[in-house]
Amino acid sequence: MVVPVKAPSRAKSRLDLAGVDRAALARAIALDTLAAASACPLVAQVVVVSDDPVLARDSATISALRFVPEGEAHGLNGAIAAGMGAVDPDGRLSRAALLGDLPALRPGDLAEALRAAASVRRAVVADAEGTGSTLVTARPGAPWSSAFGDDSLARHVALGCEPLAIPLSSTLRRDVDDAAHFDAARRLGLGVHTVALLAPRG
Repeated sequence: MVVPVKAPSRAKSRLDLAGVDRAALARAIALDTLAAASACPLVAQVVVVSDDPVLARDSATISALRFVPEGEAHGLNGAIAAGMGAVDPDGRLSRAALLGDLPALRPGDLAEALRAAASVRRAVVADAEGTGSTLVTARPGAPWSSAFGDDSLARHVALGCEPLAIPLSSTLRRDVDDAAHFDAARRLGLGVHTVALLAPRG
């Protein structure tokens, strides 16, 4: 499973919470996403595409992580392609790409989606709004491509991905781009890294 994580200076430009450092929040959200993905029993390895040394340091206690530098890759899809090329260039494994902004993600919800994806050649999970995507998968031998970004669900379907019938209540569908999304994720239950960042100091 490849998870692209932007440098904190470029991440979550629309997520503004009073009194919370945006870069630190983006990193905490990524750490909670990585921890949940790593804890999913159907994920053999999480490949993190990132040039953030602090993220690499702070994720040292999360098992099954491998870091691949973003380097000259352009955007989320370029970073994902770099990660896929580093670990499975021939497409011999079951592959997935997961967005790194799912602070409420639970391993069981991810496992449910991966089980459903196992029955189709290529699959996609819609975000809570129903226009974006949070997860894309490909079975062994299926060509890899992704189209994360604005209106990505329709673009993934056009690429041959089958939308999975994942409940709206699934934590896998609640990515975070702005304060309203974050409040919705908070109601689902944030991961420990994000909770710790938001805890009162003093």
